[in-house]
Amino acid sequence: MVKILVDNKHIEAEDGANLLQTCLDNDIYIPNLCYLNDGQIPFAGCRLCYVQINGKPVASCTQKVAEGLEVQTDTPEVRSLQKAAFRLLLSVHDIKCKECPANKRCELQRIGKFLKVGLKVKGLEVRLKDPGLDSGHPYLLIDQNRCVLCGKCVRVCQKKHGHSYLTFAKRGFETVISAYRQPEESPLNFSECTACIDICPVRALLLKDV
Repeated sequence: MVKILVDNKHIEAEDGANLLQTCLDNDIYIPNLCYLNDGQIPFAGCRLCYVQINGKPVASCTQKVAEGLEVQTDTPEVRSLQKAAFRLLLSVHDIKCKECPANKRCELQRIGKFLKVGLKVKGLEVRLKDPGLDSGHPYLLIDQNRCVLCGKCVRVCQKKHGHSYLTFAKRGFETVISAYRQPEESPLNFSECTACIDICPVRALLLKDV
C-alpha cells in the first residue's frame, strides 16, 4: 500500500491502482462518462475526469497511484476543462429529459448538477444527427442524438462475447455507434443480451420489441 494526498485528504491505496477508481472508492467524486473498472486500458474519451497533479491537468483515469502523489480535483483550471468538455457533449445531445427513459437516473444530469452547468446552455450551437434513431440493428434501437460516445457498450459487448458487435463508425461530429457484425450470423441469443443497454449512462440503447 502507498499513501497519496487528494484535496488535502490522506488516502491509502494499492501501488499502481487507477487514480480515478481510487478517488471514487474513497467518496471523492470526479465526473466521468467513459471509465469502466474492467482492468483494461482506459478509453479516456470523455475528457471529463481531469485532476491537477504538479500544476498540470491529467485525465485521472489514465493516472496510476504512486507513493507521495498529490492530487487536486477542484481547481479553477480543472473545472474549466471539465465544463468545456461537458458543453461540447451537450452541443451534440438532444436535450429532452422528460421524454427520456434515463430521466433522473442520467449521468449527464448528475454531472451537470455537480459542475453547476445547466443542460440547456444559452448561446450553444447544437448539431444533431439526421436521422437520429438507428433501427438497423435486429435487436437494438440506437438513439444517436442521445448517445455520448462513451464506448462502454462496445467494451462490455467485447468482454461478454469475445468480440464486439458494436463499434464506432464515421468521424468527427458524425461519429456514431453502429452494428459491427450481423447478429443473425452468430448463435448467440441477442434478444436476451442486455449488457450494452444496462451499461449505457444515458439510455441511448433500447431493446426492440421483437
